[in-house]
Order: sequence, then structure tokens, then C-alpha cells
Amino acid sequence: MRQYETFELTFTGSEPEGSRALVDLQAEFTLAGETKRVRGFYAGGGVYKVRFYPSAAGGCSWKVWGTVSGAGEEFCEPAVSHGMVRASGRHFKYDDGTWYRPFGTTVYALVHQERALTDTTMETLRKAPFNKVRFCVFPKHYDFNHNEPESYPFEKTDGKWDVHKPVAAYWEALEARIREMDAMGIQGDLILFHPYDRWGFSRFSMEDSFVYLDYLLRRLSAMPNLWWSLANEYDLMPNYKWENWEEFAGFVAEHDPYGHCLSNHNCMAYWDFTQKEITHCCIQDVNVNEVPELWERYGKPVVFDECRYEGNIIHGWGNISGRELVRRFWTAVCCGGYCTHGETFYSEDEVLWWARGGVLKGESPVRIAFLKEIVDSLPGPLEFMGEGSGGYTEGQLLAMKEKGASEEFRKSFFLTAMLNMPEKQVKAFLTKERVAFGHCGQEAYLKFLERQCAAVTRMNLPEEGRYRVEIIDTWEMTRQTVMENACGSVQIDLPGREDMAVLAIRMG
Repeated sequence: MRQYETFELTFTGSEPEGSRALVDLQAEFTLAGETKRVRGFYAGGGVYKVRFYPSAAGGCSWKVWGTVSGAGEEFCEPAVSHGMVRASGRHFKYDDGTWYRPFGTTVYALVHQERALTDTTMETLRKAPFNKVRFCVFPKHYDFNHNEPESYPFEKTDGKWDVHKPVAAYWEALEARIREMDAMGIQGDLILFHPYDRWGFSRFSMEDSFVYLDYLLRRLSAMPNLWWSLANEYDLMPNYKWENWEEFAGFVAEHDPYGHCLSNHNCMAYWDFTQKEITHCCIQDVNVNEVPELWERYGKPVVFDECRYEGNIIHGWGNISGRELVRRFWTAVCCGGYCTHGETFYSEDEVLWWARGGVLKGESPVRIAFLKEIVDSLPGPLEFMGEGSGGYTEGQLLAMKEKGASEEFRKSFFLTAMLNMPEKQVKAFLTKERVAFGHCGQEAYLKFLERQCAAVTRMNLPEEGRYRVEIIDTWEMTRQTVMENACGSVQIDLPGREDMAVLAIRMG
């Protein structure tokens, strides 16, 4: 047993009578003065398993009862990994306190391909900058997704999927890929339901849905590198109503003993991220500079898990340039949020990264790696600070319209004019004016100028600090130090082209 790593107990017994998903198997683990109760599962072939995620080091006692039984003691060795990722304020941390900054990608049908293709995908991920992958439990049917998977999560009874009969080969293959990701430092953002289906998985009854979730949580909850995404595009699934998704969120949170990250992904209408079980905002949209408004509304980390894909297919969501996708990453990050990659380049063999994986072909991954290297070097996460009129949020401006603005604010005729705008225009105006400008306390300031072709910009730094100032070309991936020992209001000369950034780091 080792801290932050899955511990597994294995027992043999007779085949379950009745459901192979809802077996009577429970356990208690006592470690560092805390007792945690978990449920085990039937793994097939007369094998029962109980899994535990130890969050501390030291002596651990356990007992198992139900279909099989046992008791014992282990010594949990200290961690050599970071542990699970959890929401921490507006950002994320590992269990050991290390900051985690999600730089994700999307391979929806990752585990539903022939082994050779999935092996290629995993090797690509090993060399890529991504530390989170969105992928599905169930196979996907859509454009460029017409292959049959080698196995399914459940057997059929009388022509109908039987959630009481899990297919061991499928779940073992899924777990093997999750473990591979863990070894690479990648979080698996596992999508539990989705609408792109020709097999019938999206039309489970509520009863069958809960049985499926129960089995999945028994089996996978102790794996440290998983997040739960209730759905990909929940609002395209007419089989489930809004209240059903609320029930699913409650069920997952209640039956996951360890509290993995949990959210719900939209096509059109955002999920209500204020729901107490939801840990972060998982959003499909292109308005990546609205992180401050989303913080204001939900008070949780903001991840744009789909902001369109680099590619060239016919669909508008799958044919933006690599440059535009990189720009969206920089904007989201400098506004205090996070972004997820996807790639959809046409291929006659229908192997497109966003669904089936394979190899990456685009221009964005290497430049996302460049951004990630910069952000990972900072002492903490970036918080939005903004500047000028775009530094205000919609909520702040509407509050001033209602309660009155400060005398200092009203000294500016430009700012005062903002208060006279119709409410429906406020957010559009603010986001149009917004500069993607974030800070890490007084230690670092990062400003991204997006499409501006400015010859000069300004940065207001603390008077008491001394800063090294760099100009960054986010597309050419160059960094040039232009000032040292800078403080106060500084003017920085720029080359007058798009996608430039300025980084100020406190010296000494």
C-alpha cells in the first residue's frame, strides 16, 4: 500500500446469484484516525475486488464483509506521486498541495478502437503537452465515428443491454488505459453519458442508469487520476430531464467515497454549476474571455472544455485554425481560467484525433506546450486583474447602476457613460474591451494582447518590487527580456503584430 495510489484486495468466491453489478460486498479501512467505508465489485471469473485510495501514510487496518470476508493490516508507504486533483477556490490542487493547471485534449472514443490504434494514441499522448483527456465510457456514433468497438461495457439479455452483467474484458481494458494515463501524469476526464449513440446506451431507464453508475463507482472511484463528467452535451439527451441530471450528480457524489472532480458539459445551455455536488464549470463555448463573469456567477474553477477544434472538416466547430485555438488558450489562461484542445483534420480512414485518436497533425499542440511551460513556471495560478473598462465584470457594473458608483469612478466620463448602457449590452461591451491580463499575487503579471497590433503597451507594476519584463511571441514561441529592475508604470515597446504577450516576473 502506498499513499495516493490505488490499493486492491482480491478474493475468490462463487458466481453471484442475481446481479453481477450490485453485489453485497463492503469494506472499512482505518488509516490516520479516519475510517472510510467502501463497496467492492465482482470482477468476473469468481473474483471479487475491493479498492481503496489511501490519502495518508502509516498503519492501516481493514475488514471486508458480505459475499466474501476477511481482515488484515497494512503499512501505507509515503507518497511518491501528487494524489487526486481537487477544486481549490477558483483553481485546482493535487492532494499534496501542488497546483494543478489543466491543459486538456479530447479523444471521445479513445477506448473503443482496435488495440493498435489506441496504442498509437497513447504514445502520442506520452509526447504531447496535455495533462487531461476527455473520453467516453460508451462508444460513439457520429461523423467519422462508424467503427464497432471490440467489446461493450455490458452483455445483452433478450436483445437488451443488461447492466447487471458487466463485461469484464471491457472494464479491464478501460482500467488499463486509465493506469497508462496515470503513469504519464494525465487526468482522465471520464464522460459517463452522451447522445451520439446507435446502440441504445443513451436510452437507459433511470433504474438501469443508476445500476450502471453504481458499478462504475465501485470499480473506478479508487483510481486517483479520474474526473467525472456526467455527460458530453447533456442537453442533447431527451431521454433525461434536468432533474435527472441533478439526481445523477447527487448519486455520483454520494457513492464516490473520495470526492473526484465532477461537472456536466453542455451543447447549448450551461449546466447550473452552483449545484453543491459540482466542483467546477465545464463549458462548451467560444467566449473564453468571460472567465471573470463565470467566476462571479458560480464561484468555481472555469474550464472551457470545448471551444471548437483545430481542423478542416465541414462543421464550423471543427475548422478553426491552430492560431485561433492557441489564442483561445492564452486568453482563457490570462483571464484566470483553463482551456481544452481538440483536433479534427479530415482523413479518408476516418481517424480524427477528437474522436478516435491516432497522431496529432495540427500546429497548436507545440504552442500549447510553450504556454504550459510558462504557466507552470509561475509560483501559483493566475487571477484576472484586467485593465481599463474591460477590467470590470458585468456584475460589478450592474451593481453600480443599481447602487451608485464611487466618486472616483464618476470622474471619468468614459466610465460614467458605461453606466448609461442598456443592461443587455453590458456584457458584450465589457468583453469587447477586455484585455486578457492575469496576475499571480505580486510575483508575476501576464498580459496577452490577442489580435492587437500595438507598437507599445503599458503595465502598472508595484512600486516596491523589481521585475524582469519579457516580450513573448506566442505563435513564434520566442521570449525576449526587455527590462530588468522595472517597477511602477512601465512602457514596453512591441513589434506591432498579433498574439504578443508581456510577462513581468518579480526578481530576487
